[in-house]
Amino acid sequence: MKHYSESWLNEWCYENGWTDLYVERDNYWAFPPGAVIPEPLPSDALKWIKAEKGWSGEEKLWSIGAILVTLVAAVLTVYFQSPMPLGVAFAFAAITVGLLEVEV
Repeated sequence: MKHYSESWLNEWCYENGWTDLYVERDNYWAFPPGAVIPEPLPSDALKWIKAEKGWSGEEKLWSIGAILVTLVAAVLTVYFQSPMPLGVAFAFAAITVGLLEVEV
């Protein structure tokens, strides 16, 4: 799951003089001012970007999906008088929460 929009990262790089942003899975590399070797973006900068911008589009989509699955499961649980749909919704929500965790 992408936790940062590339436009957010490009904006930060432009403001701080970093160039040639390169995204490799969840690693973000760029050339610092005056450098000839790319370095990972500072974790403090990534934390600041996340605090400033909030959730990315993909994170919002997964969160809305988890809420919708839970609502549908609640209706199906009442209709079928079975707890299984809620179990599936719980598993999906647990996976979603795990994916939303940002590792910096």
